[in-house]
Amino acid sequence: MNTVIAACGQPRDQLRNQLKGRLKSDRQVVIATFHEDGKPEKLLRGLRQSVDAVLEQAWHEAGLPPETALVGVGGYGRGELFPHSDVDVLILLHKAPDEDTRHKLEEFVQLLWDLGLEIGSSIRTIDECLHESKADITVQTSLLEARCVAGNRQLFEQLQEAYDAAMDPQAFFHAKTSEMRQRHAKYEDTAFSLEPNCKESPGGLRDLQVILWVAKAAGLASSWRTLATRGLITQTEARQLMEKERAFKDIRVRLHLHAGRREDRLVFDVQTAVAESLGLHSTGSGIHMRRASEYLMQRYYWAAKTVTQLNTILLQNIEARLFPQDDEPQPINARFNEVNGFIDIASDDVFEQTPSAMLEIFVLMTERPALKGITARATRALWHERFKIDGRFRADPVNRAYFLRILQAPVGIIHALRRMNDLSILGRYLPNFRKIVGQMQHDLFHVYTVDQHILMVVRNMRRFTMPEHAHEYPFCSQLMANYPQHWLLYVAALFHDIAKGRGGDHSKLGVADVVQFCQDHGMSAHETELVAFLVEQHLLMSTVAQKQDLSDPDVIAAFARTVKDERHLTGLYLLTVADIRGTSPKVWNAWKAKLLEDLYKMTLRVLGGEPPSADRELKNRQQEALATLRLYGLPPDAHEPLWQQLDMAYFLRHDSSDIAWQTRALYDRLNSDKPVVKCRLAPIGEGLQIAVYVRDQPDLFARICGYFDRKNFSILDAKIHTTKHGYALDTFLVTEQSFAKSYRDIISLIEHELCDLLTSAAPLQPPTRGRLSRLSRTFPIQPTVDLRPDERGQYYLLSVAANDRTGLLYSIANVLTKYKVNLHTAKIMTLGERVEDVFIVDGATLANTRTQLQLETDLLEALKV
Repeated sequence: MNTVIAACGQPRDQLRNQLKGRLKSDRQVVIATFHEDGKPEKLLRGLRQSVDAVLEQAWHEAGLPPETALVGVGGYGRGELFPHSDVDVLILLHKAPDEDTRHKLEEFVQLLWDLGLEIGSSIRTIDECLHESKADITVQTSLLEARCVAGNRQLFEQLQEAYDAAMDPQAFFHAKTSEMRQRHAKYEDTAFSLEPNCKESPGGLRDLQVILWVAKAAGLASSWRTLATRGLITQTEARQLMEKERAFKDIRVRLHLHAGRREDRLVFDVQTAVAESLGLHSTGSGIHMRRASEYLMQRYYWAAKTVTQLNTILLQNIEARLFPQDDEPQPINARFNEVNGFIDIASDDVFEQTPSAMLEIFVLMTERPALKGITARATRALWHERFKIDGRFRADPVNRAYFLRILQAPVGIIHALRRMNDLSILGRYLPNFRKIVGQMQHDLFHVYTVDQHILMVVRNMRRFTMPEHAHEYPFCSQLMANYPQHWLLYVAALFHDIAKGRGGDHSKLGVADVVQFCQDHGMSAHETELVAFLVEQHLLMSTVAQKQDLSDPDVIAAFARTVKDERHLTGLYLLTVADIRGTSPKVWNAWKAKLLEDLYKMTLRVLGGEPPSADRELKNRQQEALATLRLYGLPPDAHEPLWQQLDMAYFLRHDSSDIAWQTRALYDRLNSDKPVVKCRLAPIGEGLQIAVYVRDQPDLFARICGYFDRKNFSILDAKIHTTKHGYALDTFLVTEQSFAKSYRDIISLIEHELCDLLTSAAPLQPPTRGRLSRLSRTFPIQPTVDLRPDERGQYYLLSVAANDRTGLLYSIANVLTKYKVNLHTAKIMTLGERVEDVFIVDGATLANTRTQLQLETDLLEALKV
């Protein structure tokens, strides 16, 4: 007989089916009730009670020795069970198990897995629990919320007594707050990521749990109500915390139910579903449309902001109880004292009696960098009195002077602005800033809300002034060191995106805001004009650098006319670098850095009185290239055969180092019958530079793109050139994650494989339509194609925009090949999940208007997924 019999005589299969059916039916009832009443606490309790009943019966049927106990730990021990969370249990033993007990334990745990429960189990004696708890803060925390589910309750009580006796509240506090800081760092210390984790991100459920854990470990309280009773928070704050906790639990429940698995991230593709399940709906249309997901996320961010602030207040209060200090307050002025390294208010009604002190406290923080922060008492008072910042407050010259002093401070500006934002002081003082707090950006390359992006840009600008960060962007640090009135750049950064979400051009709308700010704060006409220029033109430099031909003197001359002088140019360059860096870690790269720096230096020469001259630039580059070639030991005239076949455009589009490298590579191979492929680490410090020299052929660009596509290389830049004697000399800048690890092998492989590919006459493979990323599927871009002649009528400018995907550039190249379009240069700009590519092309077929329209139609089709 192969049916396993449980200890109490019931066949195991029958027991499993019975318990499994009970779990399923209970779960269906609980979830159906939640869909009707929307009460997350009731669902969490109902699921836990269902599992409790099943575990009790399974434990009874297992026939384990009477001196054992089944203990719920972690979230399950706390009495909460989310739809797809783990069920963490401890099987507590009186002594090490014998063989028979061990066998029964294994069968019991296997039964729980067979029921479909996500079990996290451990089997330990009391001594083993204490040993593991001492060694691992995670185990210690899980036991803090232990609850006896079945079995020997006396044994469980012995565990609790031993655990409480071994608890060191001070060490536990340090461990949990350190763990929290590390977790916050993992999420970049912001609750305002566009796809936050509602459990782990700063301001989420875990931050609430940390408060209760350290309070319980210290014997201070075990709930929000008892925290208020003990005077650690006010009744209002306790109510706020309960409301936010309920909101986060509600969201997490809906995430689990929507995903059908454990999912704590509010990723883009579930935000709309969760929002609609909460009764939120999209409003408006066109540029004035607000998605349901935006309403949800703005609510989430405001809740996370409240939790972050109250978390700070509570942990400071608990720390003060655990680590009492007798230091006497040291007066700073009539309104503030220094207490144990923190700034504190001299009396509870300071902000009520002197509202301007709400800005003065941040001025003092910047002037006294040794201060570690603001006391919980002062923080709470700020939080509650922030509503006094109204129109009269903003018009007060004293307050305006305080705000400028914060921006002009030598240190501590970012900490001050972030604290002010966390406490809603910044949004109260700048009402238009308040409108973009928690506002999402669906442009596929920003990863922060608008307010957090702005503060990131100010932070990046500040880092240019700090010697300890000079190694990150030496050129920016050098420019900033010589730039007068740094604080004007911070004002521009603070306002550059402040008008987002209003409809219309946010750059122009932002100008009105910043001009009003400058006038209100007594800034001179000269200062106001500079800041307004930076806000209005903050996108110009990146557009010119990444989309226009920097080898064209007219492009540089036009840009120079717009920026007018060196001060405007330098300010715009610094703001542009800080802005791009503040969008997403994925958007910035060395190629973009080089383009911006090249544009800056070329424009600076024009502003310095040196008129744009293609002839002079060509001569300078040739001389620099010859100087490099002499270091290679080549004959003095080694360059002449190749250079005689090249026109001015080649020399203007390549750096002198590129010219020297390619000249050396093609020495004695000018009329080679075989393709020449040379590869090296890119001089910009990122990616590989690949030069291809071969007899020109109509499908050459498509073949090369197809090869890079199959290798999963991202093309950052392409310079296409045809010599006078019919050879293609093309240069590509490509990147891929593994280059840094094994670049020598990759270089050899590329040179061999690409040469073989170009030698063969195999037909082009059809393009593969790669899958869109999850983000691109959620926020698809309407592909656009724009073909128009350049100003001289010599070439055509082809601009395309679409969601990024594998094989996109190869698909475009195939269409260009089909229409016999000659490609002269390509600028491949990837902004997160969005691509904006610009090609300079010509070809006899483009003279026909009908053909142009058909080309645009075919390109649009190629851009679709």
